[in-house]
Amino acid sequence: MIRYLIAFILLLPVLVQAQTDTIKAKKIQFDQDFKFKDGIFLSFEDVRRNNPIPKARIITDLNYNDYAFFEKVLENGVVQVLDEMGQQHEMNSKEIWGFSQNGTLFIKWNEEFNRIPIFGKLCHFIADKTFIENRNDPYYNSYNYYNPYGSPYSQTVQTELRQYILDMETGQVMDFDRENVEIVLARDKELYTEYVNLKNKKKEQLKFLYLRKYNERNPFYFITD
Repeated sequence: MIRYLIAFILLLPVLVQAQTDTIKAKKIQFDQDFKFKDGIFLSFEDVRRNNPIPKARIITDLNYNDYAFFEKVLENGVVQVLDEMGQQHEMNSKEIWGFSQNGTLFIKWNEEFNRIPIFGKLCHFIADKTFIENRNDPYYNSYNYYNPYGSPYSQTVQTELRQYILDMETGQVMDFDRENVEIVLARDKELYTEYVNLKNKKKEQLKFLYLRKYNERNPFYFITD
């Protein structure tokens, strides 16, 4: 019994190392040469695992070689796909996280699919934001014979480009502003201290620089099965 115990103790470091190697083998570090698998991502967790539904499992009459294939498939409202067992399922395209085309990731945000050109633990992308502006217009007189209960208030629909951060640790999307940059940099004490000590003008000018610094110091790892 003692002999087996001694043998186990001697083998323990080897077993621990083997387990560590197995865990490491299940993680892939993102770098600039990384390409996403093409397909539809149902959820944020699928993105973290680089595990989309590939084209081959999408049922459609569209041309699979069309550059805008995924956008055309997803604009129909529902998508027919086959699961790994060959069973057909219907999905609501509004509930889909995004897709990857030619290795590039697109996120659905503000009801549109937007390319993510900067990827890492902190991603950056640009998307349109549409909002309704109410204003009191003295020259806008909706009170007339045909509309006696009208109002002097008018509404205009405004669309503008906004910058966003996608946090790959939580899946949260935030406005790319000084306040949110400070929040995410707080995970890296050194970078956070540097950034908060800058004047506001410098903080605005150097947002991109600190986002890139953070990604370089804190690489993102994909989880694989």
